[in-house]
Amino acid sequence: MDRCLTTLCYLERDDKYLMMHRISKKNDINKDKWIGVGGHFEENESPEDCIKREIFEETGYDIPKEEIKYRAIVTFVSDKGDYELMSLFTAAAPDSQPKECDEGELSWVKKSAVYGLNLWDGDKIFLKLLEDDKDFFSLKLSYDINDRLKEAVLNGKELDFRSVLKKIEG
Repeated sequence: MDRCLTTLCYLERDDKYLMMHRISKKNDINKDKWIGVGGHFEENESPEDCIKREIFEETGYDIPKEEIKYRAIVTFVSDKGDYELMSLFTAAAPDSQPKECDEGELSWVKKSAVYGLNLWDGDKIFLKLLEDDKDFFSLKLSYDINDRLKEAVLNGKELDFRSVLKKIEG
């Protein structure tokens, strides 16, 4: 089983998220998807250390740790044997434009338009929870062998993810 610790942050400005279209890296589990910025922990990093570093590396923004809000812990599992524990954050972005990123194309996207992008179904769920200003939460997302969401558990309770996705997709 492949286990990893990661971080992800949705940078916000003017009712938009800074989204990364993952088109640059080879063998990328997120290939062609849109996600926030973040990445894998390095040795001896806390979640806050990791996300601060990742934000700087991918955008050039040097955001103080105390201005980055820890919003959730998301556990991903899949029938492929993958296991990921992701710390999810939000932060206000500076007024400047981000630098070019070698992992994908960065683009400011209206929050109302984000759900129309090529997102993982589980990402839609946690973005909706962030949008609803949900208190700190724990979300477990289980995917089948074909990368289809098969289970979502919010704070230990099974979530009817199909109805949540139906509401999101209108």
